[in-house]
Amino acid sequence: MDLPPNSFLARSASAAFELFHSQPLCVARWLPRRRHEKNVTHLVEQFRSNRLTHRKLNSCHATTLVALAEKYLEYLAVKGFAETTLRVRRVYLGMFLTWCGRSRTTVPSQVTKAFLESYQRYLFDYRKKDGRPLAVASQLTRLAPLKVWFKWMTRRDYIPQDPASELELPRIGYKLPSVLTKDETELVLQQPNLQTRLGVRDRAMLEMLYSTGIRRMELIQLKLYDVDKKHGLVTIREGKGRRDRVVPIGERALFWIEKYLTETRPTVVKQPDASVAFLTATGQPFTPNHLSWLARRYVRGSGVGKNGACHIFRHTMATLMLEGGADIRYIQAMLGHVRLDTTKIYTHVSIRMLKQIHTATHPAAKLDSQNSIAQVRTQSPCPPDVSSAPEAQQGEETREHN
Repeated sequence: MDLPPNSFLARSASAAFELFHSQPLCVARWLPRRRHEKNVTHLVEQFRSNRLTHRKLNSCHATTLVALAEKYLEYLAVKGFAETTLRVRRVYLGMFLTWCGRSRTTVPSQVTKAFLESYQRYLFDYRKKDGRPLAVASQLTRLAPLKVWFKWMTRRDYIPQDPASELELPRIGYKLPSVLTKDETELVLQQPNLQTRLGVRDRAMLEMLYSTGIRRMELIQLKLYDVDKKHGLVTIREGKGRRDRVVPIGERALFWIEKYLTETRPTVVKQPDASVAFLTATGQPFTPNHLSWLARRYVRGSGVGKNGACHIFRHTMATLMLEGGADIRYIQAMLGHVRLDTTKIYTHVSIRMLKQIHTATHPAAKLDSQNSIAQVRTQSPCPPDVSSAPEAQQGEETREHN
C-alpha cells in the first residue's frame, strides 16, 4: 500500500527506517571509542603506578646510609655545632661507610649489632703504615659518633630500633697528661733559631702557648686585634664549644709577639690581609697538623725525653700554676673548662706539691740520724745458728732425693 508522501504514517515509517539502519553504525562508532577510553584508563593507571614506583625509589634513595649521613651532618650544622666537629664527624662516618661498601651494605636496615661489632673488631685489628695498631682512644673516637648517629636515626623513625644501643665501647684507662718542668720548658723555648725570621715566629708561638695555655685551634684562629698589649689580655673567640673567653698573657710572651709582628709578619703577609696573627712562610694560616709538627719537633729537639706538641704547654701551664698556689677555679677559667672535674686532673699531675706536703707533714718522711742509728743497733737480728746449718742442708738433700 502506497502512503501519501506527506502523511503522518509515511513520516513515521521513514524515521523508523533511518533509525534501524543507523543503529549498527552507532554501535560501530561506540566500540572504538570505548576501546580508546579503556586504553587511556590503562595508560593513566600505568602512569600512576610508575609515579608511585618512582616515589618509592626516591624514598629508598633518601634512606640510604650515605643520604642519612648527609642529613645528619646538616642537622648538626643547623643546631650550631662547630665546623671542627662537623669535619671530624664527616671523616669518621666516611670511614664507616667505606667499610660498609665492601660488604654492599647500603641501607640502615642491614646494620645490626653483630655488624657493628664486626666493624669494632676491624678497628681493633687495623694496623697503620708503621705497623702499629690504633690506640684505644682512637678506636673510641671512631665508634662513639656511630652510636650518636644511629640514635638520631631511631628518633627520626628512619629505623625501627637502634642497633648500636647495646654496643659496648672500648674502655680507656686513666692516663695522666705529660707535663714539663720549669727548666724543661725553658729548654724547649730556646730551641728556635732566633737568627731567622721563622725562628722568631716560632718562639712567639711557643711563648703564647706556654703563657696562656690556649688550644691549638685557638692559636691558629687568633687575630691581630685579639691581643691587647696595653692590658696584657688575649681574647679567644669561639673556642671549644663556641665559647669566648679572655685570658691574661705574660710580659715575656708579649715581647716576642711584638718582635714577630714588627720583624717577621710584614715580610710574609699577603694582601688582602685577613688579620690572622701567625702565618706560615707562604703567608697562609697554619693548619692543625703543621702546627703540631712544628711544636713536636722543638720538644723532641730539646732532649728532655718527653713526647708532646701544642697540648703539652697547656698541661704544663696548668700544673705549674697549681704548684705556684693558684686556685683551681682560676685555672679552670684560664683553660676554658665548663666542668671543674676536667680541671681536677691537674691535681693528680702536680705530684711535686704533694711530695712537699708529704715531707712537711708525715712523721716518717725524714730520716732522723740519731734515732735511726740507735734502732739499728738495738734491733739488729741475731746471727744464724751455724750448728744447725748442716742439718738443714742434709734435710734439703734428703728432700731432693725423695
